[in-house]
Amino acid sequence: MSDFIAQTSALVFMLALIVLGIVVLGVGSEMSKRWLEHKEVMATALNAQAAEKAAQYAAQTERLEARVRVLERIATDGGSDLSREIEQLRTSPAPTALN
Repeated sequence: MSDFIAQTSALVFMLALIVLGIVVLGVGSEMSKRWLEHKEVMATALNAQAAEKAAQYAAQTERLEARVRVLERIATDGGSDLSREIEQLRTSPAPTALN
Protein backbone atom coordinates (compact mmCIF):
# COMPACT_ATOMS: atom_id res chain seq x y z
CA MET A 1 0.00 0.00 0.00
CA SER A 2 2.83 2.44 0.80
CA ASP A 3 4.40 1.68 -2.61
CA PHE A 4 1.12 2.56 -4.26
CA ILE A 5 0.93 5.83 -2.33
CA ALA A 6 4.55 6.65 -3.18
CA GLN A 7 3.98 5.92 -6.85
CA THR A 8 0.75 7.91 -6.90
CA SER A 9 2.33 10.90 -5.18
CA ALA A 10 5.30 10.76 -7.59
CA LEU A 11 2.88 10.59 -10.51
CA VAL A 12 0.88 13.54 -9.15
CA PHE A 13 4.12 15.48 -8.65
CA MET A 14 5.23 14.78 -12.22
CA LEU A 15 1.83 15.79 -13.62
CA ALA A 16 1.96 19.00 -11.57
CA LEU A 17 5.42 19.76 -13.00
CA ILE A 18 4.18 19.13 -16.53
CA VAL A 19 1.15 21.40 -16.05
CA LEU A 20 3.34 24.06 -14.47
CA GLY A 21 5.77 23.80 -17.40
CA ILE A 22 2.95 24.22 -19.90
CA VAL A 23 1.64 27.28 -18.06
CA VAL A 24 5.12 28.83 -17.89
CA LEU A 25 5.69 28.21 -21.60
CA GLY A 26 2.31 29.72 -22.46
CA VAL A 27 2.92 32.83 -20.40
CA GLY A 28 6.45 33.12 -21.75
CA SER A 29 5.31 32.86 -25.34
CA GLU A 30 2.65 35.55 -24.78
CA MET A 31 5.25 37.82 -23.23
CA SER A 32 7.55 37.21 -26.20
CA LYS A 33 4.76 38.10 -28.64
CA ARG A 34 4.01 41.33 -26.83
CA TRP A 35 7.70 42.23 -26.66
CA LEU A 36 8.11 41.63 -30.40
CA GLU A 37 5.01 43.72 -31.16
CA HIS A 38 6.42 46.51 -29.01
CA LYS A 39 9.76 46.34 -30.83
CA GLU A 40 7.95 46.53 -34.19
CA VAL A 41 6.01 49.62 -33.08
CA MET A 42 9.21 51.24 -31.85
CA ALA A 43 11.02 50.44 -35.12
CA THR A 44 8.14 51.96 -37.12
CA ALA A 45 8.26 55.11 -34.99
CA LEU A 46 12.02 55.39 -35.40
CA ASN A 47 11.72 54.92 -39.16
CA ALA A 48 9.12 57.69 -39.34
CA GLN A 49 11.38 60.01 -37.35
CA ALA A 50 14.34 59.20 -39.59
CA ALA A 51 12.29 59.85 -42.73
CA GLU A 52 11.12 63.20 -41.34
CA LYS A 53 14.69 64.22 -40.50
CA ALA A 54 15.86 63.17 -43.96
CA ALA A 55 13.15 65.32 -45.56
CA GLN A 56 14.17 68.28 -43.41
CA TYR A 57 17.82 67.83 -44.34
CA ALA A 58 16.92 67.54 -48.03
CA ALA A 59 14.90 70.77 -47.88
CA GLN A 60 17.71 72.56 -46.08
CA THR A 61 20.24 71.29 -48.62
CA GLU A 62 18.03 72.49 -51.47
CA ARG A 63 17.79 75.97 -49.93
CA LEU A 64 21.57 76.12 -49.45
CA GLU A 65 22.20 74.97 -53.02
CA ALA A 66 19.90 77.72 -54.31
CA ARG A 67 21.84 80.30 -52.31
CA VAL A 68 25.16 78.97 -53.62
CA ARG A 69 23.85 79.18 -57.21
CA VAL A 70 22.95 82.84 -56.64
CA LEU A 71 26.38 83.55 -55.19
CA GLU A 72 28.09 81.75 -58.09
CA ARG A 73 26.04 83.78 -60.57
CA ILE A 74 26.99 87.01 -58.83
CA ALA A 75 30.67 86.05 -58.60
CA THR A 76 30.94 84.97 -62.24
CA ASP A 77 28.90 87.80 -63.77
CA GLY A 78 31.64 90.20 -64.77
CA GLY A 79 29.41 93.02 -66.04
CA SER A 80 27.31 93.50 -62.90
CA ASP A 81 27.77 95.73 -59.95
CA LEU A 82 28.34 93.40 -57.01
CA SER A 83 27.09 95.73 -54.29
CA ARG A 84 23.89 96.41 -56.26
CA GLU A 85 23.22 92.68 -56.59
CA ILE A 86 23.81 92.09 -52.88
CA GLU A 87 21.45 94.91 -51.90
CA GLN A 88 18.84 93.58 -54.30
CA LEU A 89 19.07 90.17 -52.66
CA ARG A 90 18.80 91.71 -49.19
CA THR A 91 15.62 93.57 -50.10
CA SER A 92 13.95 90.67 -51.89
CA PRO A 93 11.70 88.49 -49.72
CA ALA A 94 13.49 85.51 -48.19
CA PRO A 95 12.21 82.03 -49.06
CA THR A 96 9.99 80.61 -46.35
CA ALA A 97 11.52 77.93 -44.16
CA LEU A 98 9.83 74.54 -43.94
CA ASN A 99 10.69 74.17 -40.25
